[in-house]
Amino acid sequence: MLRYLAIFFLSSCFSLLSAAEPVRLILDTDIGNDVDDALALAMIHSLENRGEVRLLAVTITKDNRFAAPYINLVNTFYGRAGIPIGMVHHGKAPDDAPMLRVPSEKRDIQGHLLYPHTLTDGSMAADAVDLLKQVLNQQPDDSVTIAQIGFSTNLSRLVASEDGLALVKRKVKLLSVMGGNFEKPDPEYNIMTDASAAKTLFKDWPTPMVFSGFEVGLRITYPYESILKDFAWTAHNPVVDAYNLYVGKPDDHPNWDSTAVLYAIRPDRGYFELSPPGSVTLGPKHITVFSPQADGLARYLILKADQVERIKAVIADLTSEPPQPALPQNTTQRVVF
Repeated sequence: MLRYLAIFFLSSCFSLLSAAEPVRLILDTDIGNDVDDALALAMIHSLENRGEVRLLAVTITKDNRFAAPYINLVNTFYGRAGIPIGMVHHGKAPDDAPMLRVPSEKRDIQGHLLYPHTLTDGSMAADAVDLLKQVLNQQPDDSVTIAQIGFSTNLSRLVASEDGLALVKRKVKLLSVMGGNFEKPDPEYNIMTDASAAKTLFKDWPTPMVFSGFEVGLRITYPYESILKDFAWTAHNPVVDAYNLYVGKPDDHPNWDSTAVLYAIRPDRGYFELSPPGSVTLGPKHITVFSPQADGLARYLILKADQVERIKAVIADLTSEPPQPALPQNTTQRVVF
């Protein structure tokens, strides 16, 4: 009897350990075109503190020299300076982004970087597609989740590259995409900015895809009250800086990207419902067209009215959590802008 109890106990422990396996995540982002990418990155770090996710790499689709430094400084701020960063080349949206540039260059009175980072220019980062291949090759089969919260440039180039499609099919279990509009026939920024890449991605991507459309993040706003009060554990935070620089006023702001990331890491919490399976194609003016299809690989998130406040609160609580170990409370340091 004792033998069977011991076997049962060990089996239960093994099951619990298996269930606790963190999501192996790659974040693909156009950070700098909106502040919600930064909010999503902070949320990922909080969920990594909880053991729910392991951020394998960050790849960038905004071709701006300060995008990689900003990612690097946020990762460093949250205690994970070594996360690999890959950069797009000859990509979209190279325009200036103060929310990236200002925190990357901000110094204290002694002339030290307020937010330390080792990447000072995007040219120092690895090529995004090369990094994606390297990281995927290092992971077990059918184990990686990718959250694409920017343009489709990097992932479309990945599947079009030599052996890229087969690699994705072998290693990736889910692609969570912030993109499209599944409520109205309107073009959406992430899709239309690199529409040819999106078209390739929708046609060739070989694993399940779940889309968080424009209509979802429009309702899941990030509360300015959280920016004002929930980050009081430190005087300086690069995510708060980015929010204030981008939004520029004390307003709640739509939070599209965090919804795709939240689903990627917590798909079974009941935050969203899913559409039936189908396929996504591009229609006139680069609108997203969803066609139901029994064996389709694509679905999109459906936001129920009774879940809106719950999701907003979850995201705000996670995004505003301190790093671990926490910074000394109310650390103050004179800053030179």
